[in-house]
Amino acid sequence: MEEKLKHLEFIQETINRMARNSFLLKGWTITIMSGLLAFSSKKLMCFYLFISLVIVVFFSLLDSYYLYQEKLFIKLYNHTRKLSNGDIDFSMDTNQFKKDVAWFDCFKSNSIKIFYGGLIVVLLIIIFII
Repeated sequence: MEEKLKHLEFIQETINRMARNSFLLKGWTITIMSGLLAFSSKKLMCFYLFISLVIVVFFSLLDSYYLYQEKLFIKLYNHTRKLSNGDIDFSMDTNQFKKDVAWFDCFKSNSIKIFYGGLIVVLLIIIFII
């Protein structure tokens, strides 16, 4: 039983790390976008706004990758908790669950669409106003 709990702890730590990475990406997105918007407002350069747009799109793809990895490890967690104690091998391999989780579905998730979609809409409005 102790082996199973330890393995579940390993998986849970990985899930937490993926969620933390996602949170940090959102913070970096806001920080970089704000800085570039400050530059663009001083010089009225659309170049910085387009760079902001590219960064938001890139970070949304990266964030959806972390969400994808998080979902794979959640599948591994659920699989591991159902195993008997003798079957615990401390494997962190998530390849067997890739058929159940699609990266593009993670990209279309509400947490990605609302946050990054909102930022893209704001940037597009600013670009068309200038």
